[in-house]
Amino acid sequence: METPTVRWRRLLPRTPARWAAAVAVLAVLVGGGTWTAVADDGPPAVQREDRMLRPGGVEIDTSYFTAGGSGKRPAVLIGHGFGGSKNDVRAQAEKLAADGYAVLTWSARGFGKSGGAISLNDPEGEVKDVSGLIDWLAGRPEVELDKKGDPRVGLTGASYGGAVSLLAAGYDQRVDAIAPVITYWNLADALFPDGVFKKLWAGIFVTSGGGCEKFEKKLCEMYERVAVSGKPDAAATELLTERSPSAVADRIKVPSLLVQGQSDSLFPLGHADAMQKAISANGAPVSVDWISGGHDGGDSETARVEGRVGSWFDRYLKEETGTDTGPAFRVTRTGGIDSTDGAALKRGASSDTYPGLRSGGREIPLRATGGGGTPAGAGAGAGAGTATKSTGSAETFRNPAGAVPPAISAVPGVGGGLSQLSSLGVGLSLDFPGQFGRFESAPLATSVRVTGTPTVRVNVKEAAGQDAVLFGKVYDVSPDGRQQVLPSQLVAPYRITPDQQGKPIELALPAVDHEFDAGHRMRLVFSATDLGYASPAEPATYTVTADGPLTVPTAPAVATAAATLPWWTWGLPAAALVIAAGLLITARRRTATPAPDPALTDVPLQITGLSKKYAKSVDRYAVRELSFRVEKGQVLGLLGPNGAGKTTTLRMLMGLIAPDEGEIRVFGQAIRPGAPVLSRVGAFVEGAGFLPHLSGRANLDLYWQATGRPAEDAHIEEALEIAGLGDALARAVRTYSQGMRQRLAIAQAMLGMPDLLILDEPTNGLDPPQIREMRDVMIRYAAGGRTVIVSSHLLSEVEQSCTHLVVMDRGRLVQAGPVAEITGSGDMILVTVAETVSEPLAEKVASLPGIGSAVRTDDGRGLLVRLDGATASRLVADLVRLDVPVTGVGPHRRLEDAFLTLISGGAA
Repeated sequence: METPTVRWRRLLPRTPARWAAAVAVLAVLVGGGTWTAVADDGPPAVQREDRMLRPGGVEIDTSYFTAGGSGKRPAVLIGHGFGGSKNDVRAQAEKLAADGYAVLTWSARGFGKSGGAISLNDPEGEVKDVSGLIDWLAGRPEVELDKKGDPRVGLTGASYGGAVSLLAAGYDQRVDAIAPVITYWNLADALFPDGVFKKLWAGIFVTSGGGCEKFEKKLCEMYERVAVSGKPDAAATELLTERSPSAVADRIKVPSLLVQGQSDSLFPLGHADAMQKAISANGAPVSVDWISGGHDGGDSETARVEGRVGSWFDRYLKEETGTDTGPAFRVTRTGGIDSTDGAALKRGASSDTYPGLRSGGREIPLRATGGGGTPAGAGAGAGAGTATKSTGSAETFRNPAGAVPPAISAVPGVGGGLSQLSSLGVGLSLDFPGQFGRFESAPLATSVRVTGTPTVRVNVKEAAGQDAVLFGKVYDVSPDGRQQVLPSQLVAPYRITPDQQGKPIELALPAVDHEFDAGHRMRLVFSATDLGYASPAEPATYTVTADGPLTVPTAPAVATAAATLPWWTWGLPAAALVIAAGLLITARRRTATPAPDPALTDVPLQITGLSKKYAKSVDRYAVRELSFRVEKGQVLGLLGPNGAGKTTTLRMLMGLIAPDEGEIRVFGQAIRPGAPVLSRVGAFVEGAGFLPHLSGRANLDLYWQATGRPAEDAHIEEALEIAGLGDALARAVRTYSQGMRQRLAIAQAMLGMPDLLILDEPTNGLDPPQIREMRDVMIRYAAGGRTVIVSSHLLSEVEQSCTHLVVMDRGRLVQAGPVAEITGSGDMILVTVAETVSEPLAEKVASLPGIGSAVRTDDGRGLLVRLDGATASRLVADLVRLDVPVTGVGPHRRLEDAFLTLISGGAA
């Protein structure tokens, strides 16, 4: 349920103490668990205790985080997203622990190191586990209790973890507050909305869980049954509903912060609406927050959301009544581009009461315009053409045999980016001629902000008297008709049975927050197919008649935050003018793009004096005074412990964030967000989201189309040849091994054959043969004169695949240079001998004066000797004295040895 591009984490600063603790392997056993110091930049230090618990009869892998003294504190449980583990929420757990909570994280059944089968938050499975974890918390001496056996406890988590938060609140009355994020109210409604099978998300869901065999048997059987028939049955709906928070709607009576995503075709905004209505009806405080991103991708607003969750728990767990928990309703609105840095502008809008999804309805008259002889959204002429039949307000169109080709709206793994672009007036959607009906408004006299669920009354008929399966959406059409945008790329499915046909019915369109500008038109489309859903395989003819206007909610009580001027700009206009002029000059100096440097035209990357402070900090740096240079043909390894600044450096390099000081130049061009030279940079930063039912080739074609660049610029054949996928390209991605998926992701990053390729942990999850294949891919790519930068924690692999290294620690450069130069220096000597070295001889050499250690090599015909005061010549003399048949002596140090020496200041 949580795509790779939707992980709820915060990059916290990592300190020297924390890395030193890891290097020293500071670990002790405490009550059967493993305890590790996790120091932060300021007091108090956070401690983590790892242990296996059996709260519901199945082994569950847990981590327990605390900080500070011995005082009592509330507890927080954090659940992870589907397909993840407790490690995904570690950063948030550390932050909450440092803020005065006892925090427990766990890997749900079937995930991470926990046992059991996935049973989709079964009350007798995963929910029972949570109650057992609460029992465990009640026995901890530092946890505050409301009464014996009843800890003061809150739950939060995203997606799968958000749902179990709601369920736990319904089943266990000891829960005191919850903050579920981008989750579901009714899983059956999420996967079978209005009785239509959401096949694409369901397939991704099962695949991300590790395959059908990882699930409880009856769940696997249910999925396979529905996937084959293409239609959910009553048993499937009942099974998922009984494991959904909606099943205990009347029991959830605790303060609830509900965070839902606008870019979310899996769990759309209607789920949070249902939660709010049920929980507030029980008398509990509820706030609703619509974030910009969601399961389809986009901005997850992690820092802001986690900050609000912390405030929510401060108010309702610590009972700090003065804490501002935010408005009853907030929505993030995106629109326009910041001219200073090219970033999308985001502003919050809020109201003191939750408006629901149908507040302030405004009627928009519609007229039928035809299903078109040109694909809708195909550019010029998208508003032209005639339907198969169009009379008055009726539209007649067909469902093709096999429901192919399907219309395209949301595409998991790609859709998030598209939905973000839709708020900026750019969109990608596809409706095929003769397969849709279209109704359109007149140009709008004034702009209309739609916040909620539009509705329309229609009359639907299917010619053969069978179920009609339709997909409704509302486009924003430009004044010239050349461009249409689908807000958040969302579509609503409907299954209209024969007894509902031939009479007016009200249909709800997707809930969105979108502004239609004056002069634009609203275009209501009903399509017979959609890529994400299962349509009937049999051909069918549908007739849809608009029986009234389109009613759009405007939520008049929701006000967008305005940027207010300081009071003194009115009282002291002269001073304000001077200050404004100074700010303007400063801004111009800051945002002006430096001129290209002709001397660096052929240099892939040069970083000079780069610094970036942590957010809201004046003296803590993520990266500080970093400088290095990368040449053509190099494969450069970026190394460093957690918190060294590697990720921050890569984000600045890709133009995602701006440095505080210094500059980055790629082929002589200064990097800014949206800089044109970034088109010469390809990046693989997180696992790509592929459509499992499409072939590898089709996935790459679809991705390149989404970029809007010409097909001939893709160089797809060249990228595929380097990636070496061969015949697998024609197979569905769901049949790929992890190594093949990684290579497909690398091929995607190589599309367009960028001159500079950035790979962040490209070998994660691969076995040794797959790692070797990935190494060959990188080497082949750089062999053509291009440059590769790879960040990896596999030091042995970096040593074999990289030509050069940059080692960072605590945000600073420690050393840069060729791999051979870095590994070849130091105090480790390799002694080769003519015969096998015995263990007693190795011990004798290790006991020599000035020798730190002596270890036999794997083949037994050599010694790795660490000098500790002795010189190489003195070592040779001692070996000759011992009658050791020496055949060679030379410096030798593994990259791991060199790395540990460098980041520990020379004390490996």
